[in-house]
Amino acid sequence: MHILFLTDNFPPEVNAPASRTFEHCREWVKSGHKVTVITCAPNFPKGHVYEGYQNKIWQSADIDGIRVIRVWSYIAANEGFVKRILDYLSYMFMSVLAAPFVRKVDVVVGTSPQFFTACAAYIVSRYKFVPFIFELRDLWPESIKTVGAMKDSFLIRVLEKIEYFLYRKAKRIVSVTNSFKNVLVKNGVEVDKIDVITNGVDLERFYPVEKDEDLVSQYQLKDSFVAGYIGTHGMAHALDTLLRTAEKLQSESGEINIKLVLLGDGANKKALLQEAKQKKLKNIIFIDSVDKEAVSRYWSLLDASIIHLKKTDLFKSVIPSKLFESMGMGIPILLGVQGESAEIVNNNHVGMTFEPENEDELVESLKKLHKNNNLYGDYRDACITTAKAYDRKYLANEMLKVIVHAAGK
Repeated sequence: MHILFLTDNFPPEVNAPASRTFEHCREWVKSGHKVTVITCAPNFPKGHVYEGYQNKIWQSADIDGIRVIRVWSYIAANEGFVKRILDYLSYMFMSVLAAPFVRKVDVVVGTSPQFFTACAAYIVSRYKFVPFIFELRDLWPESIKTVGAMKDSFLIRVLEKIEYFLYRKAKRIVSVTNSFKNVLVKNGVEVDKIDVITNGVDLERFYPVEKDEDLVSQYQLKDSFVAGYIGTHGMAHALDTLLRTAEKLQSESGEINIKLVLLGDGANKKALLQEAKQKKLKNIIFIDSVDKEAVSRYWSLLDASIIHLKKTDLFKSVIPSKLFESMGMGIPILLGVQGESAEIVNNNHVGMTFEPENEDELVESLKKLHKNNNLYGDYRDACITTAKAYDRKYLANEMLKVIVHAAGK
């Protein structure tokens, strides 16, 4: 079977959509299927093309048996709604134009967060006369209202109508959370066409290791309890909460030695750096994004993983992918996200939850985790055990079953 996958994020980008797509496609190739990915030049999240790549009309390469076609797109940093829409639309048009050159396709998969990729997948499926599968990673455009990037308007309502048109036209919908599925069903989407396949972790890359001593020395973290956030520094993540946490901890520095590490880039990073400088925070370290292959080295620095999103009802339906990577590494979790992800943390005893944007609760959780060695050990053991249920290989095979069934193979 030949699977055509449309996504505007793909390695060497290291965000969740890029990792999930690559790891799934890699497993499908191992299962004997042909996979072609149409993507664009890697540029997320800074909006600059990665070194060694060019933003050209057409580039083709083989990555672990996956045929990867990169097309030109209008590239913009994650700043400004209009520029981002131009970015999304340009990828949509270019992928639609590139797809005719991919022969003998049996099924087309389009992945969100932004659904213009799914629009392209639907169009391609129509002129190739093959099924279209919508992989739902985010309730977009609802999420752009939630983070304040755009207020409710006529344009938003038009985008929402397009969104539900795509849900209706998809042969199957693969949702990454049960909450997303519930929202769609509540709004009239057929329950029988929706499958839930959560995010997961590549256990061959993310597993318990000793701290990387070179990095410990480089960032002067010896003898410190290190709590960290690894991921995009965007509007949705409200990372100013972590700065307020660092400020409170710094005022108690004589009592406890906790340092915070923030690794990644995004639209809000510059503002976070300026705020940390203004507050004269000495217990927080900012690290730029690193290559995909190096990420686990930096995970090893952490004694605890902080996962955080803005406090809003929409994010109760989200399960951040870094939750699974943290479990794979055996790193206890401090989760500032309500809803389905909090249920995973609490039900599996892999860490503690705190109210989003509540630095007081986060400070108390950090202190408790730092001081209670028995509790810390229990969480660590539970992380390692629970991660096995979210092995990316297993989840990739589950999604493959959906694709094969949809394609009638």
